[in-house]
Amino acid sequence: MTESIRILNLAIELSGVILCSMAIVLIFAGPKISRQVRRYLLWYYSCCSLLSAANMAGLVMRGLPGPGWRAALYVSNYTEFLLPNVLAYIITHYMLSIIDPEKKWKRLRRLNLVLMLVHIVLLTISQFTGLFYIIDPDNLYRRQPLFPLALLWTFIMLLVAFTLLLRYRARFTPKEFSVFIIYFTVPFIALLLQAVQYGINFSVFSTIIAGMAMYVFIVSDQTERYERERQENARRQASIKALQMRPHFICNTMTSIYYLIVQDPKKAQQVTLDFTNYLRNNFTALAREGAIPFTEELEHTRAYLAVEKVRYENKLFVRLDTPCTSFRLPPLTLQPIVENAVIHGVSPGLEPLHLSVLTRATETGSEIIVEDTGPGFLPSDDNAPHIALANIRDRLRTVCGGTLEITEREHGGTRVRIFVPSSFL
Repeated sequence: MTESIRILNLAIELSGVILCSMAIVLIFAGPKISRQVRRYLLWYYSCCSLLSAANMAGLVMRGLPGPGWRAALYVSNYTEFLLPNVLAYIITHYMLSIIDPEKKWKRLRRLNLVLMLVHIVLLTISQFTGLFYIIDPDNLYRRQPLFPLALLWTFIMLLVAFTLLLRYRARFTPKEFSVFIIYFTVPFIALLLQAVQYGINFSVFSTIIAGMAMYVFIVSDQTERYERERQENARRQASIKALQMRPHFICNTMTSIYYLIVQDPKKAQQVTLDFTNYLRNNFTALAREGAIPFTEELEHTRAYLAVEKVRYENKLFVRLDTPCTSFRLPPLTLQPIVENAVIHGVSPGLEPLHLSVLTRATETGSEIIVEDTGPGFLPSDDNAPHIALANIRDRLRTVCGGTLEITEREHGGTRVRIFVPSSFL
């Protein structure tokens, strides 16, 4: 090995240590990922960093005279031969955690462990017998005839992992599959380059580069998965909230209809029709995904208010001024806000509630303004309305990039502003 190649290899290994250190910092300081993936990545980059450091040490110490350097060379060589096998074990173990999360494939897991242990035993024996390599009297590294055996066990482990990847491709997400394809192909390309440019150590650095690609893909996949789960949780929470509000409202409405049948049959018919429309829209909204036209949400809100105005005659006054309707928003956005205002604003001990719903187009999108003259609510109030409004705000942001703002009116009451950007119209 010429001095220029030696310096190049040192630079490559030093770059590997720096990249691994950066990756470890990113694992703790970067986007949120699952504990299992974090643990896997920490083991992976720790091994890669130690492997690069061992290679650097070997490059520096080879040829230095003295028994101390000789012993240190054996340690660095032992580490260089051990850690690729450990990395193969880690990658296979991680793949098995995806394919077999319930850990039913005990034999395959044992095989993976046995292959690693066999490699460790043979490598340890080689330190004392020269089975794979020796350090000659000049403290230079020399391969022995059985050297290929030192690579065999790692090759078998990687072959098993690659076979699992192809055999159970359907159990991986597209990004996970791409991650492992990169892991297997990049080092292989590096080995070909190393065969052409003999003496330049591409293999370890390629493993680190493949690991960096894995980090990017895994974090991206985990982030997307976390976002999907968060959206689903928000939808479920909104559905639960709607279901919690419905029984009390249904009982009161049915009681009102019961009395109206005798007092005013035509009004009873109208309330029954409005109530039916409300229930149909409500149940439909709970099953909808994504965004719906604002006109559908407005119809849902109208049906709800029509029923409530009969229940709270002379206590609830509504004004709808909605010339702007050409936009979309998540279902159960406007109606729960209006319902929240009615629940907390109509009471025998309070003044009649005046409620208005306004829409207007702006330069950047569309907005809905809901104002009421009720008592409003403070942070010390019951948490239920805050949870419902937080769910609406979260769904607005994730589904259409919208916002929800809550402020107090100048003369009492509450003002809620919903904004939907024009990019989503």
